[in-house]
Amino acid sequence: MVKSVYDSFAVSGQFDAVALIEVKELSAIKDVTTEIQNIKGVERTETLVQVV
Repeated sequence: MVKSVYDSFAVSGQFDAVALIEVKELSAIKDVTTEIQNIKGVERTETLVQVV
């Protein structure tokens, strides 16, 4: 389980799944995406950012 992920769900289309993450510092996104990319079966990721 990836600690910063607070929700995830399957989707259809270009991607298979979406993972919603929350980090305190924008720079922490790199660490989370690296952790996700190291999960067996994950071939690639795409990151979209919403700053609130």
